[in-house]
Amino acid sequence: MTSEASSGSHCASLLGYRSGMLRWQAREEDSAVLIDVPFPGAEKGGSYGSTAHASEAGEPQEAPCTAGSPAKPVIDFVLVWEEELRLGGQWDSSTRDKPDTHRAWRETFLENLRAAGLRVDQHNVQDKASAVHYVLLSAPWPVLCYYAEDLRLKLPLQELPNQASNWSANLLAWLGIPNILLEDVPDMPPEYNSCQFKVSKLPRFLGSDNHDTFFSSTKRHQILFEILAKTPYGHEKKGLFGIDQLLAEGVFSAAFPLHDGPFTMAQENPQALGLNQRHTLFQYWARWGKWNKYQPLDHVRRYFGEKVALYFTWLGFYTGWLLPAAVVGTVVFLVGCFMVFSDTPTQELCHSTDSFEMCPLCPDCPFWLLSSTCAQAQAGRLFDHDGTVFFSLFMALWSVLLLEYWKRKSITLAHHWDCFDYEDIEERPRPQFAATAPMTTLNPITGEDEPYFPERRRLHRVLAGSVVVMMMVAVVVMCLVSIILYRASMAILVSKSDNTLLTAWVSLHHLLLWGVLTTPPAPCPDPIFPQASRIASFTGSVVNLIFILILSKIYMALAQVLTRWEMHRTQTSFEDAFILKVFIFQSVNFYSSPVYIAFFKGRFVGYPGNHHTLFGVRNEECAAGGCLIELAQELLVIMVGKQIINNVQEVLAPKLKSWWQKLRLGSRRRKAGDASRAGLAPWEADYELLPCEGLFHEYLEMVLQYGFITIFVAACPLAPLFALLNNWVEIRLDARKFVCEYRRPVAERAQDIGIWSHILAAITHLAVISNAFLLAFSSDFLPRAYFRWTRARDLRGFLNFTLARAPHAFAATHNRTCRYRAFRDDDGHYSQTYWNLLAIRLAFVIVFEHVVFSIGRALDLLVPDIPESVEIKVKREYYLAKQALADNENRLSLEQVEQRLTSP
Repeated sequence: MTSEASSGSHCASLLGYRSGMLRWQAREEDSAVLIDVPFPGAEKGGSYGSTAHASEAGEPQEAPCTAGSPAKPVIDFVLVWEEELRLGGQWDSSTRDKPDTHRAWRETFLENLRAAGLRVDQHNVQDKASAVHYVLLSAPWPVLCYYAEDLRLKLPLQELPNQASNWSANLLAWLGIPNILLEDVPDMPPEYNSCQFKVSKLPRFLGSDNHDTFFSSTKRHQILFEILAKTPYGHEKKGLFGIDQLLAEGVFSAAFPLHDGPFTMAQENPQALGLNQRHTLFQYWARWGKWNKYQPLDHVRRYFGEKVALYFTWLGFYTGWLLPAAVVGTVVFLVGCFMVFSDTPTQELCHSTDSFEMCPLCPDCPFWLLSSTCAQAQAGRLFDHDGTVFFSLFMALWSVLLLEYWKRKSITLAHHWDCFDYEDIEERPRPQFAATAPMTTLNPITGEDEPYFPERRRLHRVLAGSVVVMMMVAVVVMCLVSIILYRASMAILVSKSDNTLLTAWVSLHHLLLWGVLTTPPAPCPDPIFPQASRIASFTGSVVNLIFILILSKIYMALAQVLTRWEMHRTQTSFEDAFILKVFIFQSVNFYSSPVYIAFFKGRFVGYPGNHHTLFGVRNEECAAGGCLIELAQELLVIMVGKQIINNVQEVLAPKLKSWWQKLRLGSRRRKAGDASRAGLAPWEADYELLPCEGLFHEYLEMVLQYGFITIFVAACPLAPLFALLNNWVEIRLDARKFVCEYRRPVAERAQDIGIWSHILAAITHLAVISNAFLLAFSSDFLPRAYFRWTRARDLRGFLNFTLARAPHAFAATHNRTCRYRAFRDDDGHYSQTYWNLLAIRLAFVIVFEHVVFSIGRALDLLVPDIPESVEIKVKREYYLAKQALADNENRLSLEQVEQRLTSP
């Protein structure tokens, strides 16, 4: 292993920085020099993270530029690139151009970093065939102060008593119940009253006398990343700027801040002193044994920033609220299990033997007996009973309350974490936007010139991108149509094929799913097509899931390109536009098949002798148990299947990638003569970790899950239970990824979860309408209620009430009569009962959604978005900040005022 320091004196590299400081000094409020800090030297070496220094024992150090400079600068950021070493003759002209271009870009970029005032050190790990280069970056004190003011970073003025609270902990304490969720986590981050940093007011900020600790590690990382994102390596108007572009071009392999140290230590005593922040998070958060403890969110925010902390806050809040929904849903499902044995229409169907001969389900299919579908009818009754109506109403109110209390939680945390007005005042233009915007304009809030892109041109680009989104949505619809045709064709093919596989399927179906609830139905002559339809439906669900996963990967890359082209000013607006595009597509991708089954399947079938077709294939009918049981199956296959696939990927994929990275880099160290991992440098250990992939996929997974358990909850009361079990695993799985498997991400600030909150609100409103239509048109609830009111309260004869007789022409053609599910007369026209039920169903939809929305509106008025205590704290801290930064000048007396006014 070899180690090299960057050539040239660091003092010379600061000349460009000093010239840049002239602009900064010109806009200062005070002319007095408040920062008189010597520049650091150019020592070599490095150590772990933001709490150690870049020097190794025994290595020579250059003389410092100014007496009194710190001997060991902090490592703030690491850049890495890998290089294949070949003899000059082994390179041909076609392969030599690209490495030469990359080398020129890299050298220009590093020189511009030195000119910006950064210290640049380099370490190499090299064998005969390849080399890994590590560039260690650190920022001197003046650079940190300059960019801290330029970025409008908030820094502490005074420490406040910690007022963080948890409503469940307070409730249990008030009730006197021991709280097993509560755990004392050491090194609790203090709470501060803070304001935007001003160099002219430096002495008034807390801890300003200690230059090593005044800027926290996350603040230093934000400053370094801002410099890296704006530094050019070529002509800026051609897009040759910023570390993101260099990473995309392969000039650098990675860019990351260092972790604070290893997440495990030799001493496993949790009360041991000197634990670094990463180890504390592992001990009290990322371990599987902490599944039943509160998350240490303040510690997460201190180490990873507000954006990551807000995601875990939302995930924990949502998971906690899933507990009552899962309990109620499980009770409703168990009630359905018991009601199967006492349900009169179901018993009539199972004991009807040959009383109801049903019409063929395809042109060449035989007649069949309704009693052959006893198991399916019983399964459908598990999900379609009176308790489903109660559960749908419960979940509608649950979702409304969830969002209302999340607003309060989010605003409380925004105040607690000092990002209450971040998006309106503090957030600056994206570096990529700033470098490519064609003009500048005055910011009406800050009064400063900022890069500007005309809104009219952006609107044109957004509209053009919307056309592409609609084209992709059309592709999803085409896939849905193909799935519908597949199910219809598959059902016919299976019914006509050898019955060995079909018989095995039927036997397994009865044994595993329905054998607990009932004895096998009496033998019937032709039960083939109904079972074939079940096979086609299940395999269609699996094929649909495969289509969903493939299209998701394709569209994600396309949406990223479109959003960059639209030129959004801030990172928040960029992410919001990207999220909206992807969610529109993904919602159609994931929800189209359940929507078809819930609201369209079996609605446009026709009647015997006059069936409707789609591309020559007869339209699908609902199974004997109704479309609700098929919808439940579709939900479980897509939602639970996607959860299992995602969790397996999140467990296995990082481990395999990490194993390969360690194996690849370890072989190079062995060839270089250093096979031991004990002496591994911190930047080498962190480079073996995986790059952080952000939070978009995590949010998308949870929001899609929220849609499944709210929009279609009437079909599957067990959905909240499966979501709860998944999320308990998801919290610790994501925590382990961030603490143990990912390189440390740059801490990002955020005021809330962004556009996701608006998407959740839209899903909640859609869920109310969806469940109203599900109960009205897909469930037997209203037909049963109508039969009780007009016929028999004990539902005897209800089965015969729901079956129509085949038209006379069809019966004459086949010389036998048959029945089919519909409210039609003997000529195939809709009966008076159909129109009466249609009016009742539409009235039910209107009443249901008005009741739920009215209750939701009342709760919105009763539960204020901003707690009163937070409003008082905001006003109080704003007053204290003004007082702390105000000039301490005594008020002039009346004589002094008169003297000044009258003096020439």
